Amino acid sequence: MKAYVLMNTELAKEEEVVKELMKIEGVREAYALYGIYDVIAEVEAESMEKIREIVLTRIRRLENVRTTITLITMGQAFSRK
Repeated sequence: MKAYVLMNTELAKEEEVVKELMKIEGVREAYALYGIYDVIAEVEAESMEKIREIVLTRIRRLENVRTTITLITMGQAFSRK
């Protein structure tokens, strides 16, 4: 199961948050963004409960994360080849 977590951070703390996210088990990728949100992280886990645990007990408790929005994928990924 995969989810994407959009985050707003404290001012100018995007890179610090990305570095901390990459220390969390289950976070596969993280990027600083331009726009409404400051950071996005791809989270992968075996169940919805595990994703919930990662988001609630690890990501949302990072010092410089102000808000989060979690987008949970519906299943199969589609890509161009």
